[in-house]
Amino acid sequence: MVDASATDERFGEGSRMEFYSQDEVQHILQVAIARQARSSDTVEHLTRAQLLEIAEELGISPGELHEAEIEWRAQSGEMQERQAFDQARKGRFQRRVTRYLIVNGFLAGCALLASGGASIMGVPYIALFWGMFLALDGWNTYGLTGDRYEDAFRRWQRRHRLKRSVHSLLTRWLKL
Repeated sequence: MVDASATDERFGEGSRMEFYSQDEVQHILQVAIARQARSSDTVEHLTRAQLLEIAEELGISPGELHEAEIEWRAQSGEMQERQAFDQARKGRFQRRVTRYLIVNGFLAGCALLASGGASIMGVPYIALFWGMFLALDGWNTYGLTGDRYEDAFRRWQRRHRLKRSVHSLLTRWLKL
C-alpha cells in the first residue's frame, strides 16, 4: 500500500487524483516540451515516425494526426502571412515618415537660405498639414485592431496573391 504523503513528495503538492481538462493537458505538455527543449544543448527534431509513435501513445489515430497537421500548416501559413502584412505596413509607414522628414527639412533649408536665415515662411503650415495625414497613417498602421485589421489583412492578402499569380504567369510566359 502506497502512503499518500510519499505520493505527494514524489509528484508534488496536489497530486492526489487530480483531473485536467483537454486545454490544461495541452498547456502542461507544451510547457514541459518547451522546458525540455531549453534544457537540452541541441535542437532536437522529431521524425514523422516518432510523431506517429507519440500520437499512438496518446491515443490519437493517424487520421486525426494527419488532419491536425493540415490544420497546423494552414495556421502556420496564415501566421507567416500576417507577419509579412504587419512588416509591410510598418515599412510603408517608416518610408512615409522618412519622406516627410526629408522634404520638410529641405523646404525649411530652402526657406532659410532664401530669407537669409531670417524666416522659414510657410514651412510650419506645410509640415503641420502633412503631419496630420502622417499621424492618421500612423494610427492606421499601429492602432488598427479587430474587424478593421481583418479587413485590411484580407485586402492585402488578395492583392499579394494576385501579384504572385501575375508574376508566376509572366515568368512562365517569358520562358516559352
